[in-house]
Amino acid sequence: MTDRPGEPDEQEEQGPVVRDKRRIDPLTGEVREPAKTPAPAGDEVPADASSLGDDVAEELRRQVAERTADLQRLQAEYANYRRRVERDREVIRETAVANVLTNLLPVLDDIGRAREHGELEGGFKSVGEALEQTVEKLGLTRFGTAGDPFDPTVHEALTHTHSDDVTVPTAVEVFQPGYRIGDRVVRPARVAVAEPE
Repeated sequence: MTDRPGEPDEQEEQGPVVRDKRRIDPLTGEVREPAKTPAPAGDEVPADASSLGDDVAEELRRQVAERTADLQRLQAEYANYRRRVERDREVIRETAVANVLTNLLPVLDDIGRAREHGELEGGFKSVGEALEQTVEKLGLTRFGTAGDPFDPTVHEALTHTHSDDVTVPTAVEVFQPGYRIGDRVVRPARVAVAEPE
């Protein structure tokens, strides 16, 4: 703008400024050299440009190290989560099998009593043996026989007597066998215990 009214601006007199930044001259078809334009006043490069580059590089290294540590932490958390899920899955499977087998114990007791009384014969015998083999494959093992040393962690004492025939507390009679799955006792053996006099 000019100070005097009515006089045109210098820029209006010049008209618009066009800067042709094309790399190839449209008239001759030759490659132009890029024009050297001075940097705007606000974008001056500081005299100590190398220290500025070092600061930026150091900041980038710090950010990379931070992101790497985050990724390693996430990877470790995921690996722990995966192990925990696998462990929990196995525990759930064992618990489910144990629950099913625990519900079958009365049936196994009936099969054992039928065998003791000589009533396990014919088709019932093959069904009973097949059931016993199946539960063994699932990991159910029977324990508790007369003459075993008494162990309160696997035996349940129903009666107690004294005897000269034993030197340590002993299960002298088994009323009901015990069952375990692996190291886990599903049902303790119910026994009569005799102690030395």
